[in-house]
Amino acid sequence: MKQSVGSIFIAAAVVLAASILSYAYMHRNESNHVIYVTGLGSKDFISDLIVWSGSFNRKSTDLKAASADLNKDREAIKAYLIGKGVSESNIVFSSVNISKDYEEHRDGNGNYFSTFSGYNLNQQVTIESTEVDKIENVSREITELINQGVELYSQEPQYFYTKLADLKIEMIAAATQDARVRAEQIASNSNAHLGNLKNATMGIFQITGQNSSEDYSWGGTFNTSSKNKTASITMRLEFQVD
Repeated sequence: MKQSVGSIFIAAAVVLAASILSYAYMHRNESNHVIYVTGLGSKDFISDLIVWSGSFNRKSTDLKAASADLNKDREAIKAYLIGKGVSESNIVFSSVNISKDYEEHRDGNGNYFSTFSGYNLNQQVTIESTEVDKIENVSREITELINQGVELYSQEPQYFYTKLADLKIEMIAAATQDARVRAEQIASNSNAHLGNLKNATMGIFQITGQNSSEDYSWGGTFNTSSKNKTASITMRLEFQVD
C-alpha cells in the first residue's frame, strides 16, 4: 500500500532524528549521557460509524401551504429511507427553520425597496448508523427522490471510529517499541549500553485518509471524509546510556 505524503514525511524525520542523536551520543559528555529517540506507531483501519445528512425546503407566500408541502416531503423521505432498509430509530429530523424572503426592487427614481416574496421552510434529516456500507449507498441513491418531486440536498457522509481509545493505546505501545529499538541500535553502534528510560513524551495523534496527500497538523488531524483511514502517533523517549 502506498504511503501518504504525511507518512513519508514523518518516516524521513524519524530517520534524520536517529542520525542526529547518534552523533549526539558520541558527544555524551556534553549532553549528560543521554540519548533521545523518536518512534512511530501507525495502523490502517476502517470506519465503523457513518453520519449522513440531507436538507429539504419548501417556499410559499402561504405559511400553511409551505408547511403542508414540507410535511409531505418529510413523510416521503422517511418512507424512502425505511424502504432502503434504514432503521427508523436511526432517522432524525431536525426542527423546522422558518425565514421570510424578500425581493429587492428599484423604482423609477432609482430608489431601492423590498417586497415580501414568501416563507422559506427548511428542515434537515440525519442518519447515524454502524451499517456503514448501507448508508453510504443510500447517500448516493437519494436523488431518486427527485422522481417523487422531493428536492433533497445530500451532504457528503462523515466517517468515524468508535474504538479510538483502544486504537490510541495500541499506537502508543507500537511507537514506544519502535523508539526503543532505535535507541538500542544507536547504543549498539556506539559500543554503549542502553540504560533506564528517563522520560517519555507523546506526540500528536493523527488520523488521515489512506492513500491521500493529506497534510499532518501540529495540532492533530482528524479525518472524517474517508472511510479507510490511517492512525499514527509518535513517542519521544529519553534514555540513560553507560
